[in-house]
Amino acid sequence: MDFSAALVGLGIYLLIWEKLPEWGTWFNRMIASLPGPLAKLYEDWRCPYCSGFWIALALHGLVGMTTLGEAYRPAFETAWLTTPMIWFLDALATATLILIGKLALSALSGPALKGHQMTAEFKKAKTVEAENA
Repeated sequence: MDFSAALVGLGIYLLIWEKLPEWGTWFNRMIASLPGPLAKLYEDWRCPYCSGFWIALALHGLVGMTTLGEAYRPAFETAWLTTPMIWFLDALATATLILIGKLALSALSGPALKGHQMTAEFKKAKTVEAENA
């Protein structure tokens, strides 16, 4: 099992659905200028599992990145049937890893943010205390 497709997919997900909308207004204007069905697709694919599936299919088709790799082969070999099935199952596996990665990052970011805020408050209190002394 190769995790590179899931890591790249998670990076693409974080960039497109979490970071670009926060970096100025140009990206949001671009999304707003899309035709209605495409803008709705962008909004509907906010789920890391849903978008992860399509990102995984695109990565497999464009650059050949897979999660299951050559180790996974069905018992029978009929190219017209097994190739789409392998792509579909690989995309499901990759989407699951992308979802797990997103959930892990979300779980870690809460305590990390709280710790950062507490540190900032502590430093501010020490600065005020030093100025008053």
